Amino acid sequence: MIRKLSKSVREYKLASLLSPLFIAGEVAMEVIIPLILAELINQGINFKNAEGVIVGNQANLIKYGLILVACCIISMLFGTLAGDFAAKASTGFAHNLREDMFYAVQNYSFKNIDKFSTASLITRMTTDVTNLQNAYQMLIRIAIRSPLMIIFSLSMAVYIHPQMGLIFLCVLPVLVAGLLLIMKFAFPLFEKMFRIYDTLNRVVQENLRGVRVVKSFVSEDAEREKFHSVSGEIYSIATKAETIVAFNAPLMQGVVFTCMLLVSYIGARLIVGSGGTALSEGELTSMFTYTMQILMNFMMLSMVFIMLIMSRASGRRIVEVLSEVPDLKNCDSPEKEIEDGSIRFENVSFSYSADAEKLCLSGVNIDIKSGETVGIIGSTGSSKSTLVSLIPRLYDTTSGTVYVGGKDVRDYDLTVLRDAVSMVLQKNVLFSGTIRENLLWGNENATDEEIRHACKLACADEFISTFPEGYDTYIEEGGTNVSGGQKQRLCIARALLKSPKILILDDSTSAVDTATDASIREAMASFIPSTTKIIIAQRISSVEFADKIIVLDEGEISAVGTHEELLETSDIYKEVYTSQQKGGLK
Repeated sequence: MIRKLSKSVREYKLASLLSPLFIAGEVAMEVIIPLILAELINQGINFKNAEGVIVGNQANLIKYGLILVACCIISMLFGTLAGDFAAKASTGFAHNLREDMFYAVQNYSFKNIDKFSTASLITRMTTDVTNLQNAYQMLIRIAIRSPLMIIFSLSMAVYIHPQMGLIFLCVLPVLVAGLLLIMKFAFPLFEKMFRIYDTLNRVVQENLRGVRVVKSFVSEDAEREKFHSVSGEIYSIATKAETIVAFNAPLMQGVVFTCMLLVSYIGARLIVGSGGTALSEGELTSMFTYTMQILMNFMMLSMVFIMLIMSRASGRRIVEVLSEVPDLKNCDSPEKEIEDGSIRFENVSFSYSADAEKLCLSGVNIDIKSGETVGIIGSTGSSKSTLVSLIPRLYDTTSGTVYVGGKDVRDYDLTVLRDAVSMVLQKNVLFSGTIRENLLWGNENATDEEIRHACKLACADEFISTFPEGYDTYIEEGGTNVSGGQKQRLCIARALLKSPKILILDDSTSAVDTATDASIREAMASFIPSTTKIIIAQRISSVEFADKIIVLDEGEISAVGTHEELLETSDIYKEVYTSQQKGGLK
């Protein structure tokens, strides 16, 4: 896990190295300061003349005072630089982590994406990355500073008085044992808490996305209860985890107070008993300083351990995303050109899961010539969308082969293949931005004339022209400020801008009226005759003009033929046609 995460440090390696370097300098100054302070007390304030009378020494006071001020300034400078580099390194590390995760997700196939929920990916890119950012900053600062301070301060304490220095060695096992117990019991709770954060994000996301449905069904109370339940579960687990972690404070305070009492007691006895020869007042003052430095840095080190406990769970979740290997890859020497829009399915079977008991598609054989218009109909769940998803290789077949332009789709470069296949998916998606910016997804170099032409083909120009700002009209997130039919026509125009060899319309005219649907079909037939067009529809009127119509039933091809042929040979097609005629769907 550490090796995988460390790859995201990259250009911030220098900052990550300079921060500990300046911290070491800061620690050195802070360890030296108590010694100088002891000399200031002994040689300045408590300076004795030849007769042993304390008279003080102003020259020594000034001398050691200036040295003390210089050390403080240097320490402050080192500390500032260390903090600056640590901030740059940790924020840069977090930036690279989010970037690496986002790029990794962009390379996922649909099968890879299915392993992670949207809410889970959002949590990992926000909360989990923030936890790792904080942990990384603590690692290159406190995790360096605290051990160095403990080692140096302990060495100086032993140097001043070896017996008193042993006090700290006696309490060390107590601290280590306490921290290990806290880690053991707190880590599983934090890991569980982050999993429930995914659920919380999903609940919020679904509520906001479906706010119109919630209000139309007056389900606000039910949604509040759902949120309260998940939020309450997080509260319960977080309380348990933080309660365990809270034991760290009394443990540390107990050790600090014990050590201070022992240092005070033993130090006072040594000074009084030896008349200041075994231990001077300045050295006792330094011992108090070193005691606080040692114990406070033990406390800081314990905070690092607690942060590592929390970030360990986050690190695992991030590494899961980074380590996910896309199951769709280019072959060693991929084809860079597609000859035409012909399509052939040869004994194709498909399952979303390797251990699925039932195939979604079974033994599919289809031959589509370049430029043909093909309709696909079938009941809900008959795998119509799954069938066309195999053409641009959004999924790979479980068995059998899909050919485009006479070659196996697995032999093509993925970018080349998908550039040649435009899909208007069942769930139309528009992004926040202007209409023009959304359309340029189809072709970023398209001219205004090309954009308008594509919109005319999709019957979108007629409503865009009514907007005050025309093609510069701003589209809200998800396209909430346009109707379902308008959204569909914009998505069709965007697909047409790619000038594809294959155009797939997955039930993408369901929200437009039959007259507009017919106009779109006629425009495509006239202006893109060489493009292979595959139309998935529920309405017979949307496919009856097609060169051939494929009837799917439970993942298998039930019948293939023209509208007239299927009315005579296919009971399923005839039943759908009859029901729509009676219902007035033409």
